[in-house]
Amino acid sequence: MASAASHPAALGVFAAACIASTAPLDEARAQSASGQLPALNVEAPAEVRRAQPARARATPARAPSRAAARPRAARPVATAAPAPAGPAPAAPGANPYADAAAPYKVDRSASGKLTEPLLNTPRTVTTIPKEVIADKGATSFRELVRTTPGLTLGTGEGGNAYGDRVSIRGFDARNDIYVDGVRDAGVNIRENFNTEQVEILKGPSGTVGGRGSSGGAVNVVTKAPSFVNFMNAGVQLGTDATRRATLDTNYVVNPDLAIRINGMGQLADVAGRDEVFDNRWGGAFAVTYRPLETFKVTLSYSHTDIDQLPDWGVPFDTTNLRPFTENGLRRSNFYGLPNRDFQKAKQDIASAKVEWDVTPWFNVTNISRYGFSVLDYVAGAPGTPVRTAANPLLWTVPSTAKSRYQEVETYANQTNATFKFETFGWKHTLVTGAEFSREDLSRDTYLALATEAFGVTNIPGSTLNLWNPRGVDIPWTGQFIKTGRPTQVKVDTASLYALDTINIQDRLYLSGGVRVEHYDTTASSTATNGVVTTLSRDDTLVNYNLGATYKLLPELAIYAAYGTSSNPSGAELDGGGNDYGGLTAQNATIGPEKNKSYEVGAKWEAFDRRLLMTAALFRTEKNNARESFGGSIVGGGEYKVEGVEFSVGGKVMDRLSLFGGAVFMTSEVTKSVTAANIGRKLANVAHESFNILAKYDVTDKLAVGVQATYTGKQYGGTLAANNNVLPAGWRFDALAEYKFTPTISAKVQVLNLTNEVLYDAFYRSGSPYVYLAPGRSAQFSLAFKY
Repeated sequence: MASAASHPAALGVFAAACIASTAPLDEARAQSASGQLPALNVEAPAEVRRAQPARARATPARAPSRAAARPRAARPVATAAPAPAGPAPAAPGANPYADAAAPYKVDRSASGKLTEPLLNTPRTVTTIPKEVIADKGATSFRELVRTTPGLTLGTGEGGNAYGDRVSIRGFDARNDIYVDGVRDAGVNIRENFNTEQVEILKGPSGTVGGRGSSGGAVNVVTKAPSFVNFMNAGVQLGTDATRRATLDTNYVVNPDLAIRINGMGQLADVAGRDEVFDNRWGGAFAVTYRPLETFKVTLSYSHTDIDQLPDWGVPFDTTNLRPFTENGLRRSNFYGLPNRDFQKAKQDIASAKVEWDVTPWFNVTNISRYGFSVLDYVAGAPGTPVRTAANPLLWTVPSTAKSRYQEVETYANQTNATFKFETFGWKHTLVTGAEFSREDLSRDTYLALATEAFGVTNIPGSTLNLWNPRGVDIPWTGQFIKTGRPTQVKVDTASLYALDTINIQDRLYLSGGVRVEHYDTTASSTATNGVVTTLSRDDTLVNYNLGATYKLLPELAIYAAYGTSSNPSGAELDGGGNDYGGLTAQNATIGPEKNKSYEVGAKWEAFDRRLLMTAALFRTEKNNARESFGGSIVGGGEYKVEGVEFSVGGKVMDRLSLFGGAVFMTSEVTKSVTAANIGRKLANVAHESFNILAKYDVTDKLAVGVQATYTGKQYGGTLAANNNVLPAGWRFDALAEYKFTPTISAKVQVLNLTNEVLYDAFYRSGSPYVYLAPGRSAQFSLAFKY
């Protein structure tokens, strides 16, 4: 591929990894002869397996009187879901999908649609367990993205919502985020206190997730009850007035009933930024009822409440084509109005999940979901500096008000039926399913947001000094009044899908899937004169995937895969204009964008199968891409992204754990109605990114760790890159952890150790503002486990 040719060093590493993995065949065969790969004996689908590791007999809560009162079937491993690839988790509260001996290594996905261990799955799946999340110090989804290769943060403003905006392999994925396999639409701000692991499926995922997912999709797996009692609690103090407390407790009421409760509270400022704060609290409750060995119901509810001062960064120097912080501007300068600005995000998710093993070869899983979220903010965005004054100290910058009040309500029901059977000695795992959902969004904006100190109330802007903005000195005595004319968006989807994996003699794995989805969206808006405009669009989307994995050795696999996905018009619920993905009069007549992806790679479980390494070459193409032209929007554009990706997770030796990866991409606009776009790179994408987290157990009590992250430079623009540049940067973190007793430990973490000025993203216009990443921060935490 072109990407491999353009990165000879990366290609050399890939080739060396493949040669190294196949050279010591005799040694590896001897290793494999000493024990079979547990994953090859898996006889149950992933979603049913999910709760099984927690069904340990070791819990003291199993009351003999209850067992005697009602006879129960024996619980042999053969009739329950078998162990995952790797040893079952032994520690209470451990990640049930990870290797207990190497918590940085995840063995399998929580999704019932990915039925094989990750080693046998023909695609790149970056799975970040909670142990890695904790050692990264990533309490929010946004912070996790900062240190994940292949992911790039994006910006929001008035026309599209601010929040967890992310691209995967160069493609927008802000509405391709799922919670326990169900789409979490509308752009939210997410916390990690209730997260078991985060799964990032790379490449188009239309058969797994439905519409969207051009470059991939993210699935946030939440914590579920287990049948072992435990309690984990933590308190944290840090720089920037950080105070945080968490609680994760699981209680076995009786042999059939378990409850899990999670809680979090945080008060904190943001390192390196004046005025900005980030306060949060949340709670989650889940209960599992298992009246039969083959049947269980899990009810769950979570609430998150976030209160922040929105920070939209610093101005951009349109003369020198770089952020003004590269010209000596203080990184701490804040260009909003602290007495006016606010950002509040609330989210409630309620789910009911039913799992039934009808027979040893047939099971059914159903999940029903209700979600409600609010995103409410008024923010000041720095504009283009005015440099007409002869004295640079008198240069000014406009602070333009951006606002949104958005409510999203989601109803979804998903049913999977999994069959296991054989044909001609070939073992099939067939997942069939249906999914129905409705997503309702209402979005409005605020009026009269300029401060009255300037004598106007109908212009949403204020003027600040470039070098010393002092927005905190500007009073705000206005009221927050919405327009009262919200845009209403509705999306209905109905999907049928089937995915089959064929195991041929534990050597060759063939997979294929197809999904048919009916997509129907309606958007209504009201003009100032009261005229209501209603637009609609419906499409039938057909997507499929094919893959093959060949096991050179039980611990070494090579694979090839192909997949498709579709982006219909209006699928980005938060989008308010032609360029933002919302439904408009111009794009309502344009058919879906079509995506296809090719990937080949190798996976190797090394070091006694405690370290999973992946190397992949990929190419993703988008056809019928929508783009702006002459004040309208048209289809027919085309662009591609090619690259190579490496990842590693697990233990190299008993005392050294590693997690990380690297992505090197090239991109190109290959067809556009604007001739100048053709041949250019895609805008707002970090084409090179790298991260490695290493943790070493110095003794049985003391561990130290370091993390290095590199994010390549980005170019501005809407579709094709322009000449605006966001500089590349390195970030280094460090940690030390000490276990006083088996139940009490302390940890010190320093993030952005060298206090580098790092950039998250910048707005795509010709005069963008620039989001800054936090400066150096340090935290001390105590953890208690019982």
